[in-house]
Amino acid sequence: MSAMDAGFYFVEDENVPMHVGSVLVFEGPAPSYGDVIRRLLSKLDGVPRYRQRVKSLPLHVGRPVWVDDDHFQILYHVRHTAVPAPGNDDQLRNLAGRVFAQRLDFAKPLWEMWLVEGLEGGRWALISKVHHCMIDGVAGTDLMQMLLDFRPDATEIGEVTEWKPEPAPSTLDLVGSGLKDAVTTPVKHLSAIPGLARRLRSSSELLDVGRALAGSLPGTVKRLTTRAATSLNGPIGPHRRWVWAKADLAEIKQIRKVTGGTVNDVILTAISGGFRDLLEKRGELTDGMVVRTMVPVSMRSKDEHNKLNNRVSAVLVNLPVSEADPLKRLAAVRAQMDDLKGSRQAAGADVITGLGDFAAPTLLALGSRTAMRFPQQLLQTVTTNVPGPRVPLYFLGRPMTEMYPYVPIASTLRISIGIFSYLDQITFGVNADFDGVPDVQLLADGIRGGFDSLLAEVSRPASS
Repeated sequence: MSAMDAGFYFVEDENVPMHVGSVLVFEGPAPSYGDVIRRLLSKLDGVPRYRQRVKSLPLHVGRPVWVDDDHFQILYHVRHTAVPAPGNDDQLRNLAGRVFAQRLDFAKPLWEMWLVEGLEGGRWALISKVHHCMIDGVAGTDLMQMLLDFRPDATEIGEVTEWKPEPAPSTLDLVGSGLKDAVTTPVKHLSAIPGLARRLRSSSELLDVGRALAGSLPGTVKRLTTRAATSLNGPIGPHRRWVWAKADLAEIKQIRKVTGGTVNDVILTAISGGFRDLLEKRGELTDGMVVRTMVPVSMRSKDEHNKLNNRVSAVLVNLPVSEADPLKRLAAVRAQMDDLKGSRQAAGADVITGLGDFAAPTLLALGSRTAMRFPQQLLQTVTTNVPGPRVPLYFLGRPMTEMYPYVPIASTLRISIGIFSYLDQITFGVNADFDGVPDVQLLADGIRGGFDSLLAEVSRPASS
């Protein structure tokens, strides 16, 4: 595992299941359970991690390694269920929330899929869970497109080839390799420091990033010291509330035509409106308050697609929840994002993240767990925006109509928001601690209301 993948693995505990997930909704009729099994089996040669489990080493003398599961049984990983009549969205969301709250079995390959029948309108769904140590958001999109089809006439199940697991190395051999790597890996990385610079294309660009980061330091300090809505932080338990919201890309384009900016600027502004509604209805909104979010940024190059691992960095953004005017909120978000792009914060953070490769595995395990358990109030949420395909996808000829993402919560972050685009629709999966955020539906409704308020403003006649 890479340092980042291992970090996601080490963070997991009884209250912090670290898998990402999705709910994919299709038009019917639903395929049979057997056809789903055979279809997935025909694709598994292209995703070897799905037949591998994680093997940890004693005292974490080496990073966890992937080994073939000699007891792999796909019938364990693919489940079959149905929701009772009428099969509405609330029932599907509640089912998915319970499924997402349950931890994956670390003794087996770290994924599950649920075939869900009984949705109203003759629809059906797939609920998918994959541990974050296997994929990030972009890799998850690649995986989805690998399992689905681009053609409605692609109804063939595919050939299922025989698979035999490779013998797992002995624990003694892995301990020996781990001790060797603990000594040699930092040396290798020291000798390959230009490789860190190559992530930024050239050493001169590395210097540019350094200068940009230094120049942006005053703005960064100001952002990080602005009073945040720390009432949103707190301990988390084992249960989850998961809700969703929707928007159309046409709505966002209508807003951008008047205001400028990017699709992401508009999305973050709508999320700001959602948090404003939540805090206002709780009686916790004050002047000048912000909700600080971490926005993951993919650092994956074009030739790194179809690789199941994590290649992400992040920027920190203050959501201006105290601003009542929707257009002023958008202007504040846009100015902030423009400043972050100029500061190259994400690229600089990627280089810093790469320094995790220097850490001994034992320290990496300790550091990851400590960081995620240490109470913090710097961040209140995570907002992950993953662009999806703009063309229809199909499963055995059935069209996928909607896809809703699930992003885990951890530490004292009680709320996370996954954002996914498919065709001309943007969907939001809002994940929250069950006990700490009983009013999470207010946030989801407020996100939808954030788009509505922006549309109302840009639609006003100029004379008004």
